[in-house]
Amino acid sequence: MSATPLYNEFPSFLKRYFPYKVQKISLNAGFTCPNRDGSKGYGGCTYCNNQTFNPDYCRTEKPIALQLEEGKRFFAHKYPEMKYLAYFQAYTNTYAPLSYLERIFTEAIEHEDIVGLSIGTRPDCLPDETLDLLSELNKKKPVTVELGLQTIHERTAAFIRRGYKLSCFEDALEKLQERKLETVVHTILGLPGENTENILETMRYLNAHHIDGIKLQLLHVLKHTDLAAYYGQTGFHILSEDEYVDLVIRCLEVLSPDITIHRLTGDGPSDLLIAPLWSLKKRSVLNHIHHELKVRDTWQGRLFTE
Repeated sequence: MSATPLYNEFPSFLKRYFPYKVQKISLNAGFTCPNRDGSKGYGGCTYCNNQTFNPDYCRTEKPIALQLEEGKRFFAHKYPEMKYLAYFQAYTNTYAPLSYLERIFTEAIEHEDIVGLSIGTRPDCLPDETLDLLSELNKKKPVTVELGLQTIHERTAAFIRRGYKLSCFEDALEKLQERKLETVVHTILGLPGENTENILETMRYLNAHHIDGIKLQLLHVLKHTDLAAYYGQTGFHILSEDEYVDLVIRCLEVLSPDITIHRLTGDGPSDLLIAPLWSLKKRSVLNHIHHELKVRDTWQGRLFTE
């Protein structure tokens, strides 16, 4: 990639806040999800296989402090002086009693090599007392909340069994913004039944709601999911690499340059991924996106500069 970022990328965001290298350490604190335990539904979202979220060091039977230390050892060979973000990633990481949340989040944020928290959750799992806890932690070190939205379209949301209405997302986002908590929104590109315009409508909506960051995730069909069964039955269209690259660039053209781009694609584990297999070459896909950004005339006026 060139020295001047082609968009408001996550590494540039980190450089503005931290004078050293920062790496996320994924943590698994044993959470479940209201879409799995019967509170909202069973089986989770149709595409979800949480095995994809857990590196080897990240196991629920290990205390948070041990996961952090093993995560540090896993990454330390890159930059010995590196600092870390504690990333509570698997399942819904605010779906627990307040006392438990306070204990594990405090344990992570008070670690000397942790410079902030990143917490993945659902909009329907953010009661006021949890939001107040996150707000207090944010006074110690930066706290980012990652919300799984995927799409604004209710028909698609029902198909993937998301389990909450768009109004729930709007309410949670407003409360996070009131508390000045950095908010990153997850979206999935290529969901069955959605065309390019549907996806761009989601991007315009997120612009209008002034989110801080976004993850653009390619739809993966993973083994042991209901989406895999549906794919086997219907053979619904899976984006080609060229189609995906074009779609990502069109999203970037629509999104405000103030929004930090935390992800442009994804890479499902090779032993779980059914389609698209081209996504296994993540570095090649990213290089393809960056090349196309450089050559498209429509993009030249939108280069992000620090």
